[in-house]
Amino acid sequence: MLVLIGASASGKTEIAKLLVKNHGMHKITTYTTRPMRKGEINHKDYHFIEVSTFQNRNQEKFFLETTAYQGHYYGTAFEDAKPGAVVIVDPRGANAIQAILKKRIVVVLITSDSSLREQRMINRGDAKETIEMRLNSDDKTFHPSQLNHLDAIFANENQHLEKLAEEIYQFYIKRLSSNLN
Repeated sequence: MLVLIGASASGKTEIAKLLVKNHGMHKITTYTTRPMRKGEINHKDYHFIEVSTFQNRNQEKFFLETTAYQGHYYGTAFEDAKPGAVVIVDPRGANAIQAILKKRIVVVLITSDSSLREQRMINRGDAKETIEMRLNSDDKTFHPSQLNHLDAIFANENQHLEKLAEEIYQFYIKRLSSNLN
């Protein structure tokens, strides 16, 4: 399984989409209690659920990992953690997954300059207060030191995303193969 981590607007979601489209990977749709953004589709972008439902499933050990980010809960279902899958989580989620799945995962951090991330958030219509809050917290939250295990860092500084997704995929295949041997 490929675990992608990155600050808000680092490009991780678009990269995951390209990994699915061009390389046949399966994107894990995680669960969240946050409201849907404009253009998002329930059960495609996320499984949008109520806080009480999330808490009940968490007590039932439905989730492989859970985290709280920006006042909302996020979680990955155990049943979705399969070879060839790609999931987007924060460092706490990556640490939790790695503690359970060990060498069956490859952890990749996507980085991007904060001014570029700010422009991407503006372009997608994020509220000014949300942008400021994320920019202020993301550098610390998504710093490599927050990860117990990290296989690679890829910078997304406005290069062609298809090329970057290809590089990540090739790295994933090579690393997964060496991890399993």
